[in-house]
Amino acid sequence: MSKQIIQQEEKTAKVKNRKKRKRLALIIGALCILLFSTKAFMDTNIFKVNRVHFQTNKIPAGSGFTIVQLSDVHNKVFGDNNEKLLDTVEGIDADIIVLTGDLVDRRTTSFDYVFSLVERLTALNQHVYFVSGNHEWDNPNRKSLLEGLEKRNVKLLNNQHTELAIGNTTLNLAGVDDASTNHENLDSAFENLDQENYTVLLSHTPSMLDKHNDIPADLILSGHTHGGQVRIPFIGALVAPDQGFFPKLEKGIYEFGTNQFLYIDSGLGTSVAPIRFLNQSQLSVIKITGE
Repeated sequence: MSKQIIQQEEKTAKVKNRKKRKRLALIIGALCILLFSTKAFMDTNIFKVNRVHFQTNKIPAGSGFTIVQLSDVHNKVFGDNNEKLLDTVEGIDADIIVLTGDLVDRRTTSFDYVFSLVERLTALNQHVYFVSGNHEWDNPNRKSLLEGLEKRNVKLLNNQHTELAIGNTTLNLAGVDDASTNHENLDSAFENLDQENYTVLLSHTPSMLDKHNDIPADLILSGHTHGGQVRIPFIGALVAPDQGFFPKLEKGIYEFGTNQFLYIDSGLGTSVAPIRFLNQSQLSVIKITGE
């Protein structure tokens, strides 16, 4: 066999190998895109229930109460008219339901889904409380939204508190308007509050800890960060509102004082981009028991 023929065969083999590598790269790329898209779709549209537990000596041993937290819905709907979400909340049968801001997006013009959701929540539970988020304050129809929530028996904790008796437990539930838009008033929220009771503070943004010292709450429930919305393996949240890249307060439990905790729920909806990745939509069940 001549040298020329051998060289031609080697050249042909190299071309075939390059084509094979290209096809393999395209197949791997397509699979990666498919896996990414599937994961993102599931994280964005299929919610989970996240459960956390706190103990305190401020309530009798053996007693306790349960809170369902819904945060950062951004007018998103799960199932037909939120049936999946409502069925889940009903099955939990919590003592209190709290809505920690951004029920709607700043661009939301119709509140039909939100009003339908809260009507059915208040039918399930007489203790439904709301604090405002930055998107409520940025929405030009905010007044109509807040009035509509009140008409549907949602209690607005706009820089105020209430005292609740759950079984043999008495607790304080305080709430502040959104701190990221400078509408909070801690003095008003805690005025004449009985510090002997266990105190839960609802604050849409966790940046309350950066803005205020000596917050007299045993537990702060927040949202706002969306848990980063998009997370990176081994790193965590990529970006969060008010904190920029690689935020220090993203989601989960943080201790900010002796037996004082901040819990950040990563929320149900999305903002800016309609996508979540490695950060599944969720609602939270917070259980507080006496020790």
